[in-house]
Amino acid sequence: MDEIVPTLLLKPGRERALARRHPWIFSGAVASVSGDPGLGETIAVRDAAGGFLAWAAYAPGANIRARVWSWHEDRPVDEAFFLERLQESLDLRRPMLDSENNAARLVNAESDGLPGLVVDQYADWLVVQCLSAGPERWRETIVDALVELIGCGQIYERSDVDVRSLEGLPARFGPLRGEGPGGWVEIRENGLHFLVDIAGGHKTGFYLDQRDNRRILGLAAGGKDVLNCFAYTGGFSISALAGGARSVLSVETSGEAIRLGEESLHINGMAERNHDWIPGDVFSELRRLNSEGHKFDLIVLDPPKFAPTRKHVERAARGYKDINLSAFRLLRPGGRLMTFSCSGGVSSELFQKIVAGAALDAGVVAQIEDRLGPSPDHPVALNFPEGNYLKGLVVRIGKGH
Repeated sequence: MDEIVPTLLLKPGRERALARRHPWIFSGAVASVSGDPGLGETIAVRDAAGGFLAWAAYAPGANIRARVWSWHEDRPVDEAFFLERLQESLDLRRPMLDSENNAARLVNAESDGLPGLVVDQYADWLVVQCLSAGPERWRETIVDALVELIGCGQIYERSDVDVRSLEGLPARFGPLRGEGPGGWVEIRENGLHFLVDIAGGHKTGFYLDQRDNRRILGLAAGGKDVLNCFAYTGGFSISALAGGARSVLSVETSGEAIRLGEESLHINGMAERNHDWIPGDVFSELRRLNSEGHKFDLIVLDPPKFAPTRKHVERAARGYKDINLSAFRLLRPGGRLMTFSCSGGVSSELFQKIVAGAALDAGVVAQIEDRLGPSPDHPVALNFPEGNYLKGLVVRIGKGH
């Protein structure tokens, strides 16, 4: 088979990560590649002695030179392979979709054994992201399999993320099946209704990974004055109002996101609730709110990715410190901060240290009441710790001691 299948040979001793089932093969571990494989082509990965290790998708010139599809030599990567993997992912999510929730992540890339592939469901729509060369090459096979397994005829592509450029892939977006949404898509989450812009919104349109954390916030919001920063389309804000918040203030820079959030408030019957938007930069608005003496019982910080890689960590740490320090100063005694990082380059330990430093500089005594992560439709494979990108803390400040 080696004569007809392109083969990547590892340097001596560089098979250890693969032995632990980590799915990435970095360029520095590669001794040679035979067969001149193209972008996204399936290759056999072998150790320095020639022993088979895995089947992987190849990306010539990229730092992550190959991403593992399968660890079994007798399991080729073909149409049947994708049907099997997708069926396994769908079976996991089926119990998470019910009368109160009709949106979920169906495929979570490496953590579901399908590196670089994301599939999200929004009501009757599927949104597909091909983040790397492997799923890009198998796109039509994957879409055909999704149609066969789900019966969905409305599939939209959002492969318009910067990470694709690392493997020489251009941005792609548009309908894969059907004519495109032609407007916003309405979903149900925890019994609430949200409008999603799957064609132009953040990620695939909505932050599905925060579903359970929005529910947790709603349970804690009763009678509270809530500040929601980096509010996007108001998911946390609407959840807080549904939970009986006394008032909610949402800070968001995007006018289009605010417009979408306003419509979501309306369809939930919350247009007349005590809610206001601040269309501005969170860093400056937090400083302004402090200078004007505002106080809140519950604050949410859900910023965008400050550190996509480790080289951005120092700058990201300063950003996280800044917003958490301002938030602690805005809390009333006994108030709570729900603070998040979705930066893969910032570990849970580092994030806690940053928040602790912010509390110290704010002069407050604080306790961690809960640690938060993504909802169960975003599982993290034990062999792929990089998938553990979303970390959250619920921190309560003391009443004066």
